[in-house]
Amino acid sequence: MFHIGGALTAGGVLTAHVTLNEWRLTPSVLLIGPVLTSARKGPKATAGVVIWSLVLFVTWTVALSVADRHGSALSPATVVFDSLVLVIGGGAAVYGARRRVQREAELHRVVQRSRDAVLRPLAAEADGVVFSSLYRPVSEFGLGGDLYDLAHTPYGPRLLIGDVRGHGPEAAVLCAATVGAFREGAGGTPALVDLAAHLDTRISGDLGPEDFVTVLLAEFAPGEVRLVNCGHPAPLRIGLRAEPLAPSRPSAPLGLGPRPQLQRARLGVGERLLLYTDGLSEARDAQGTMLPLDDRVREAACLPLVQECLDALLSLATAHAGGSLQDDLALIMCERRCATPTGDGGRTPGPSLVRDRYL
Repeated sequence: MFHIGGALTAGGVLTAHVTLNEWRLTPSVLLIGPVLTSARKGPKATAGVVIWSLVLFVTWTVALSVADRHGSALSPATVVFDSLVLVIGGGAAVYGARRRVQREAELHRVVQRSRDAVLRPLAAEADGVVFSSLYRPVSEFGLGGDLYDLAHTPYGPRLLIGDVRGHGPEAAVLCAATVGAFREGAGGTPALVDLAAHLDTRISGDLGPEDFVTVLLAEFAPGEVRLVNCGHPAPLRIGLRAEPLAPSRPSAPLGLGPRPQLQRARLGVGERLLLYTDGLSEARDAQGTMLPLDDRVREAACLPLVQECLDALLSLATAHAGGSLQDDLALIMCERRCATPTGDGGRTPGPSLVRDRYL
């Protein structure tokens, strides 16, 4: 804080000396520091720079009066007037910083409430499956390009995770549109492949020329999970080892003409399924090496508590990236606790929609 004030003041002094050929500190010069500080820092930091400027002005004035160099000593009235100008201008800078911080805090609260309405934290159990989520956007206001949602449907619990191209407000709007389309269609679309087509149709009007959304849909039935993958990283089944459940035929993301197939994968009691965005798999170290989904990921995903697993995975990705993630990150951990029937609605769709084999 004081380094900032000192550097700005010194720059102002040198500028005044070069232009006016005198070593006088004026309120306009000394207010440079508080004004610039108020634009980036809070009221306390700004007040500190104001105090620094005022002390420097008084000290400088006294030193010039003692030296009386070039007849530059100021009259007491001038000193008092300049001090008042500095105090009033500094107070205005502190007030401006306070107002800016309040506006940013209010904006952050609004964004947080809006984000929580779209990306509701998951901490639920449905049909014998426990779900838990973790979300870390890189934006300071919490606006990111990752999305997820859970729907309780007649066909069993259905899960969505996805990643919008880009970051920031535009990506957040597309996230909201995708989640809204999922909530609209999840309970009334029997086939998971048709649900993906529904999402693609519904968000088409919100996509720009270069926009797309990778999504993974999961539907949980007794002993298995059904997956539809549109260009998204393959989930990991965590058992004796971490197995990626990649589709046999990759599909394009939403917005680029997706043609996904339905997968069926075994998910027994005690097994876990990790769904994630590329903020995990593409976290890079200083050399550009991506985080390998190896035994360290499996160890983190096998901790006793599901939320502990997510926290450990976040720590692993952050440490690999050098302490700061460069991309949004969403994680969902699902654990099969018991084999609970889902009723008639949970029956497997017809053979034209299902690959009749287990992964």
